[in-house]
This record gives sequence, C-alpha cells and structure tokens, in this order.
Amino acid sequence: MSTLPVIAAVDGSDDSLRALDWALDAARRRGAPLRVVHVRQYAVWAQPDVLVAGAPDADDDPVLDRVRTYLEERPDRTDGPDRPGPPRTEYLGVEGAPGAVLPELGSGAQLLVLGSRGRGGFASLLLGSNGMAAARDAECPVVVVPRPGRQADGAAPAGPGPRVVVGLHVDSPDDAALDFAYTEAGLRGARLRVIAAYQWPLQGWATPGEVIPPKVDQDAVENETRALAEGFLAPHSARHRGVVAEPHVLPGDAAGHLVAASQGADLVVVGRHRRRLLAPARMMGSVTQAVLLHAASPVAVVPPGAVEPQDLPED
Repeated sequence: MSTLPVIAAVDGSDDSLRALDWALDAARRRGAPLRVVHVRQYAVWAQPDVLVAGAPDADDDPVLDRVRTYLEERPDRTDGPDRPGPPRTEYLGVEGAPGAVLPELGSGAQLLVLGSRGRGGFASLLLGSNGMAAARDAECPVVVVPRPGRQADGAAPAGPGPRVVVGLHVDSPDDAALDFAYTEAGLRGARLRVIAAYQWPLQGWATPGEVIPPKVDQDAVENETRALAEGFLAPHSARHRGVVAEPHVLPGDAAGHLVAASQGADLVVVGRHRRRLLAPARMMGSVTQAVLLHAASPVAVVPPGAVEPQDLPED
C-alpha cells in the first residue's frame, strides 16, 4: 500500500516557505513523499461552483519554480550520517478558491501543512481565512506554522530538549489527538506534555446574583482530574513505550495553559470538535481557535478519527 504524502501548501510568501520547511522535515521523519501544492486563485465571481478548474500544470507556475529552486539550494539537501536524504517530491498546480481546494486535498494526505497567513492576508490577522478553513474542514490533520518571534502570554521555562504539547479534556478525551501527539513525540524523540485543565473555582447559583460556594475542595477536583487523565493516557503510553508523557493538571482556562506551553515547543496538538446531531457541520471549539490564533509554536489540528494507531510508526 502506498504511503500518503505530506502536503505543503505554498503561495510564494515567506510564511508558506516556513511551512514548506516544516513539511519537508515531517515527510522525512515519516518516510513519506512530499507534495508541494500551489492553488492559483481565480476570480470567484467568474467560476463560483468550481473547486479545481483545468488540469494541473506544475511546469508553468512561477511560484512552484521558486520552490524548486529553494529546495535545490538548501544546504541539507544531501544525505548525511544523521539525516536521511530528501523525500520524493512532486509539484502540483491547481486553480480554485484556496479555502475550498485545500481541505479537499486533505482527503489524500496524511498531513496538510500551511503558513499562518499567505499573500492575501491582512497584516493585522494572525491566521488567514484559508488556514482556518483548512483546519476546520480537512479530513487529515492540519499543521499551521506561525511567523517566528511570536511570544506566548504566561510562558514559563519548560526544561531542555524537544517537547510536544497536547490538550486533554477529561470529560471528553480525544483519542485521535492523543495518538497523533504520541506519534509525533516519538518521531521527534520529544517529551509529551499533556495539559489537563479543570474548572476552578466551581460556582453555583441559588437566586440571580447569589453565588453558592463549592462543596468540594480544589485538591479533590485536581486529584480526580489527574486520575482520569492518567487512565486515558495509559493505553497510549503502552503503545508508544519510547514516549515519556508528563501530565500537567492545572486550574482554569485550557486555552491559556496551552498557549503558554507553546513557547519553545516543537508542536502543540489540539483536537477538532466532533459533529453533533443538531450541529452536523464541521466546527472548531473555542480552545482550538484560541490556540491557533495565539500559540508561539506550530499547531496541529486533528479531526476525530483521523489517525489510526496501526497506520503510523510506533516506538
């Protein structure tokens, strides 16, 4: 069975070249081919119902020409004792609306990688609309690579060595996001920092405006959250024995803790909302959106059921 490619979406911007670097490294680690895709946007009002128009033409595309030159001139192009050679690389030029085409391409990829904002983005936006659409709609995990120098609020020293961060909601654990995070940590030889946040202080109301103090103490809530987190992590740790998982049980806002932990991390992994009976459209939760907008590291958004443990290498 052929290995699905890692797709890097490029548009000629520096942001997309940073995403290309990340995708190249990811393809090497996975032993997967790299597919470089440029979506040439047409006038939407001229072809409103077309996702991909015309045959791919990668030989007459200045953006892909620049990417070829960029990859050929990389100093690490050749094999070395500690680095495999470059992955098999193919180039694809398509026409359409990027916000629609990129998620469709994800159905034939194991990973879709793009920059936080392309050429069409407003300077004030931390994440462009194409990145948000891909993270929300693609069938494969989507990695968004931010611009360098972004600082995360509340960041604290996290120790030396590579680190992958993942969020764990103990009330509704996301096995796809956890498995992706464990696999990524194994591929990188990284520690896995698991953020399990719990609501505190707990509040109740008897009458409008009257707050009832909680009947449980914080230690009890924290201990229960930790026990649940360790239970959910146990089967993943058994499958990925080379990965050291460090649960961090913290009170308050999960998004804030994940953003703070992103400083200096190799990757932050978050899940995407499952479809619900009364809300069948794909959607992202507020925590995922906040992490995409504010994290200092690359962010992987994993759709439910996107990663099967047997499909990716184990440690």
